[in-house]
Amino acid sequence: MSQFGSDSANPSGAKATPDQGDTAHLSTGPDSGFEELESYLNYVEPGSRAARFKGSTAHRRKVGPLVMVETAFLASTAALIWLVNTYFPPGPILRILFPLPMALVYLRWGARAAWMSALVAGLLLSVLMGPPRSLLFLIPYAIMGVQLGFFWVRGFNWYVSIVAGSLLGSLGFFFRLWLMSILIGEDLWVYLTTQITQMLNWGLEKLVAVGLLEIGVLGQANVQAVQVLALVTVLLSNVVYLFTVHLAAWLLLERLGARIPEPPEWVQSLLEE
Repeated sequence: MSQFGSDSANPSGAKATPDQGDTAHLSTGPDSGFEELESYLNYVEPGSRAARFKGSTAHRRKVGPLVMVETAFLASTAALIWLVNTYFPPGPILRILFPLPMALVYLRWGARAAWMSALVAGLLLSVLMGPPRSLLFLIPYAIMGVQLGFFWVRGFNWYVSIVAGSLLGSLGFFFRLWLMSILIGEDLWVYLTTQITQMLNWGLEKLVAVGLLEIGVLGQANVQAVQVLALVTVLLSNVVYLFTVHLAAWLLLERLGARIPEPPEWVQSLLEE
């Protein structure tokens, strides 16, 4: 008798299980037999190592496209914010949001996805606006977003991340001056400090002329002093900028499923008031 016998071979009417090594249950028809054979071959014991591997593979297949989609979406969002702020500047509001998309990618998916979002945003801006303006976005804002995500994931307090971001922002300011100087063909840093020095000396002369200052103050404004003052001003402005970025991130990113370290107590007390 063939192994695909009739139902009379099993008087009890019970169907054999895959664990019994019997294939008599494939006799209900050709289609159902192949379906049950496939389920038998794909059978994995729930608590086995193969089951865990199969589950992790399915999880990676589900998460992989999500990482790619979110990275591309946030990169395009950062590029759009920069594009709108360039041609239709609404003030400093959008400027606060420049590094946040990359920081959000870092908080959700790690360093590799954050660097990929920065690179994709830079490539998109280079197509839409040209390589020079895309470089002005990459340095410092895209790199600043990755840096902030790095510090926030590891739980650093606001003082550390603000100081590190301020140094990076100051370097980005001088990179901007250097790039614009190359494009224009003139050293903008020397030009700006010279113009500011001349303006200060002119103002001191007017104040001396009306008698508000003594004549000894004339000539005290030199280029070196103005450059030092400009360095301090750039650093302080970046400190203020990074503080506002931290406030915006603390208020916005938590609603998107990404938490950053809590602000200092004096900041919380000011916000509560």
